[in-house]
Amino acid sequence: MIMIAQWVGIKKQDEHYILMARRWARGFVITVAVGVVTGTAIGLQLSLLWPNFMQLAGNVIALPLFMEVFAFFFEAIFLGIYLYTWDRFEDQRKHFLFLIPVALGAAASSVFITIVNAFMNQPQGFEILDGEMVNISPLLAMFSPAVPTKVAHVMATAFMTSAFVLASIAAVRMLRGSNHIYHKKALFLTMKLGLVFAIATALIGDFSGKYLAEYQPEKLAAAEWHFETEEEAGLILFGILDGEEPKYAIKIPYALSILAHNDPFSEVTGLNEFPEDERPPLWIHYLFDTMVMIGMWLAFFSFVYVVAVWRNWTFIRTKWFQWLLIAGGPLALIAIEAGWWFTEVGRQPWVLRGYMTVDQAATSSGQVDLMIILFAGLYIILGIGTAVVLTRMYKRNPVEQELAERENGKGGEKE
Repeated sequence: MIMIAQWVGIKKQDEHYILMARRWARGFVITVAVGVVTGTAIGLQLSLLWPNFMQLAGNVIALPLFMEVFAFFFEAIFLGIYLYTWDRFEDQRKHFLFLIPVALGAAASSVFITIVNAFMNQPQGFEILDGEMVNISPLLAMFSPAVPTKVAHVMATAFMTSAFVLASIAAVRMLRGSNHIYHKKALFLTMKLGLVFAIATALIGDFSGKYLAEYQPEKLAAAEWHFETEEEAGLILFGILDGEEPKYAIKIPYALSILAHNDPFSEVTGLNEFPEDERPPLWIHYLFDTMVMIGMWLAFFSFVYVVAVWRNWTFIRTKWFQWLLIAGGPLALIAIEAGWWFTEVGRQPWVLRGYMTVDQAATSSGQVDLMIILFAGLYIILGIGTAVVLTRMYKRNPVEQELAERENGKGGEKE
C-alpha cells in the first residue's frame, strides 16, 4: 500500500500521495515493532503450549521459521533506512527504491510463516519411524500441495484488509467534517485497491475450494453441511442444523459441485465417509459463511463506490454511505479472522493432519491457565498501547499541518 501510494505520487507529481506513503509508513513502523514482540510470543507459545508438536515437527518447520525471521529483519532494516532518508533525495524515485526490499521482506515473511501452516494442513516430505520424523526432505516439506492456494489467499486477503482499514480511516476523517482533498484521494485510492484485492481474493478462494475437495474433503464437507457423497451437490448458506438436515438455509443448486470440481454434475465427498473422531466441528459452516458473505459485500460495495466516483453520483457523500465506508475496515478484519478460524478449526482434531492430534500435541503442564492469562495480558497491553501510540502520533501531526510544512519547504516531521 505504501509503495503504491508513493508510486502514484511520483507518477502524478502529487504531494498528497507522497504524504500518504509517509504517514502510512510511520504507522507501519509501529506495527512492525509490535510484530517483533508478538512473533516472539508465538515462538514461546509453540514451545510452552505445544512441546510434543515441536518435538515431532521441529526439524521440519525450523527452516521456514528461520527464513521468516530473516525476512522480517530484512524488511525492518530497509524500512528504517526508508524512513530516515525521506528528505535526503531530491529525486523521489531514488527514495522509492528502498521500498522494494521492504515489500519483498514483508511478502517473504508472510510466505514463510504461511508455509508452516500449510505444512500442518498437508504434511509431506518425511517418514515416521518409532514416533519420530526421519528421512526429512525440507524443501519437499515446505512446498506441500497446500502452499499455492494458502499463500496466495493469505496475501490477497491481507492486502484487501489493509486497503479497507485505510479507507475506513479516511472515511472517519471526512465524516468528522474534513473536506481536505488528501482524504478524498486516500479514500478513492484505497477503495480501488480494495476492489482489486477483493476480486483477487474471490478468485483465489475458488481455487482453495478445489484444493479442499482434493486434499481436505472433510473440511469442505463440514463447512457445507454436506453429509452424503452425491453428484450435483448444492451449496448451503446460513441455516440451522437439525441432525443432518439444514433448516432455514439458502441452498444454491450445483454450486458445491462447481466449487469443488468446476463441474455442476461432479461428485462431492460427504462427511459421513470419514470416522466421527476425525470430523471437524460443524459450526465452521458459520465461519465459512461469514468469510464469504463479507468478501462478496466488500467487492460489491467497493465496485459501487468506484463507479459512483467516476460517474459523480452524489449519494456517496451522504452520512449513511460514509458510515458504510467506515464499516468496511472492521468487516474486512472480521472476514480475515473468520478465515483463519475456519482454516485452523477446520483441521480439527489434527494439529498435524493425519499424524498428530491436538490432544497429543498439547502440553500436560498444570500451568496452562497461567500461561494463557500471561499471553492474553501481553496481547491486551500491546493492543491498547498500539492504539494509543498511533492515535497520538497522528493527532500531533495532522495532514493540513504536514502539507503546509512541506509547501513551505520545511519538509521535516514534527517531533
